[in-house]
Amino acid sequence: MKRTLPIIASLMAAKDKNKGFATSPLGCDTFVALYPSAPKGTVVFGKNSDRPAGEGQSIRRYAARERGDPQEQCQCTYISIPQAPKTYAVLLSQIDWMFGAEHGTNEKGVVVGNEAVWTKVNDEDLSTKRLLGMDLVRLGLERGSTAREALDVITSLLEKHGQGGPCAQDDDSFVYHNSFLIADPREAWVLETAGRHWVAKRITTGSRNISNTLTIRTDYDLHSDGLVEYAIKHNLWNKNKKTDDDALDWTLYFGDGCDEECKSPFSRQSCGRKLLEEYAESEKLDEVQMMKILRSHDGGICMHGGFETAASMVSVLKSDGDHNHWMLDRPHPCQHKYTMQSI
Repeated sequence: MKRTLPIIASLMAAKDKNKGFATSPLGCDTFVALYPSAPKGTVVFGKNSDRPAGEGQSIRRYAARERGDPQEQCQCTYISIPQAPKTYAVLLSQIDWMFGAEHGTNEKGVVVGNEAVWTKVNDEDLSTKRLLGMDLVRLGLERGSTAREALDVITSLLEKHGQGGPCAQDDDSFVYHNSFLIADPREAWVLETAGRHWVAKRITTGSRNISNTLTIRTDYDLHSDGLVEYAIKHNLWNKNKKTDDDALDWTLYFGDGCDEECKSPFSRQSCGRKLLEEYAESEKLDEVQMMKILRSHDGGICMHGGFETAASMVSVLKSDGDHNHWMLDRPHPCQHKYTMQSI
């Protein structure tokens, strides 16, 4: 394959050109809406997967399995980890050369999507092959029967094995940390990571989006052990310095340019939030409205060019267990119809 600029160089050049704000697309957007933004008794989830143009991504299904061999290993993209004794049936949008997935759902009504994020944590070389964020999406779905269980799976594997390795088949420089939006019919969680550390925010009402930047401030509900001690030891946060809030501001102190991204009205994060606010009025945000958001070109949500929206997914999770999923396995949601998928 003919290469021009390495992927990460082109992305960072676009970011630098815009003074640190992602007014040029950097990739991937994930959304969730709960009551009262979505109809009562439903959770609406949407994700655009933005990847290098021409990279294959397919809709794939894996059946539930129970295993009797405690020594069995699960071969992920780069490393092997112990296999779970039981895994749930999953429906995935899987990058063709990876074990993992950009987004997906399982038989229990859990959905997960991930985003690339850039942080100040650099005590482990990100080019070292460990678990990819996409691996963690699949592992969370295969092993978690609720959103909280999937979160616990992802964070425990992250802490044990770490994250890292090239995230593009033809560019070893394309490496990053990850954030996740995890939901089930009752609640959603935003999980943001930096190295082996993480914070998580529970969402039970309204709407939320994530777009390639850390977003959680001091209001996290869960966090990794030793988070504050790590921040102080690695000079990310000077707790003795007087600040507006005595709690650790995750986005400000762990994010690389993330504070500016969140504050800019032109960033992908802000553009996505505005779209959610536009459609999320009085229980009106359903699958049709979510598809409109994912087809929007505002802020580069539906992306064209060297990086493009390669796949997309919308899910409606209902408290009565009647879940519906629509997916695209081809570029540009603005040009194609979503098709309903079963697990």
